[in-house]
Amino acid sequence: MGAYYDEIEIEDMAWDEEKRVYHYPCPCGDRFEISRKQLANYEDIATCPSCSLIIRVVYDPLDFEDEPPDEEDEESGASDEESEEEEESDEDSFEDALENFHITEAQPQAVAAAT
Repeated sequence: MGAYYDEIEIEDMAWDEEKRVYHYPCPCGDRFEISRKQLANYEDIATCPSCSLIIRVVYDPLDFEDEPPDEEDEESGASDEESEEEEESDEDSFEDALENFHITEAQPQAVAAAT
């Protein structure tokens, strides 16, 4: 990739709660943006949506390691809930099978050994 306009530390960027991105002023008048999800995926390039400039964000990836899913991922969250329900029903079936499973004491059988 081409040269970076600048390298900016994450501490120097501002968090926009509404857009859920870190931003930093761009010389064109807009602002560079990068999401927490991008940072969690080890992406360190913030882009400006209005021009071709990019900056490199200096940060510790471990700070974003346990990043919860963004609001955009809520749609996939519904399928996660369905799979959890399926898992629960599988567990219920397993419990029912255990309730109906009975072990009886087997009588020892004599076996003749050939010598």
